[in-house]
Amino acid sequence: MNESQISPSLVGRSLVLAYGFISYLIGVAGLVCIIAALATLVPFGFLATPTQSPSLLIDLVLVTLWGAIHTLMARQTFKDHVTRFIPEPAERATYVLIAGMTSILLIGLWQPLPGVIWSFEDRAITLFSWTIFSFGWLYPLAATFAIDHFDLFGLRQVYLYYSNRPRPPIAFVKRYMYRFTRHPIQAGVLIGVWVTPRMMATQLLLSVGFTVYIFIGLWFEEKDLVREIGAPYLQYRKEAGMLLPRISRGA
Repeated sequence: MNESQISPSLVGRSLVLAYGFISYLIGVAGLVCIIAALATLVPFGFLATPTQSPSLLIDLVLVTLWGAIHTLMARQTFKDHVTRFIPEPAERATYVLIAGMTSILLIGLWQPLPGVIWSFEDRAITLFSWTIFSFGWLYPLAATFAIDHFDLFGLRQVYLYYSNRPRPPIAFVKRYMYRFTRHPIQAGVLIGVWVTPRMMATQLLLSVGFTVYIFIGLWFEEKDLVREIGAPYLQYRKEAGMLLPRISRGA
């Protein structure tokens, strides 16, 4: 095989690798944008322009589209369709890329709503709330490493593709927090979107939307996991809780 035959393949693999890393950075940026907005470090609607349309309606459309896009991209039908146009190792990176972009747009175009749902003035309660809030977002990050952070965000796929090495499937494992909870990532997100010392009406709608999305997404994901893994996952459902930990001898 001469150099002219090798170069296009190497260039193509390099482009996929670069695409995967850029997608990862944008995906992380989208997640950080959501967390920063909930922590009042970034204002909601920083990309928005004044509009005469009802803010509530705009926000409902935004969070509905965000949830629909994320749910659709996680389905096998979408994955099969998108890999007709891109290399299969870049499929997960594409999900991460779109997830990051839509998350930034969600926060950037979000319309602030008037009203305060609750606000804690006590310093101890405020500190406790921020501590739980921080735990809520650090916990799912730790959960990604308990399985395979780099596979979950598409880096493992593009790196092995670039290295021209086979990609063995990820084994079904039950370790660390996954011994007691089937979906610790979603559990942490629920904590993160609800436990804040100050809940504005602006955030309330977003928190409700995320909660609805998580439970709809879990309904689909559980069906997919049962179909893909079969009996071991059915047994796992008896051993571990969906969101709340279940302490059992089987776990």
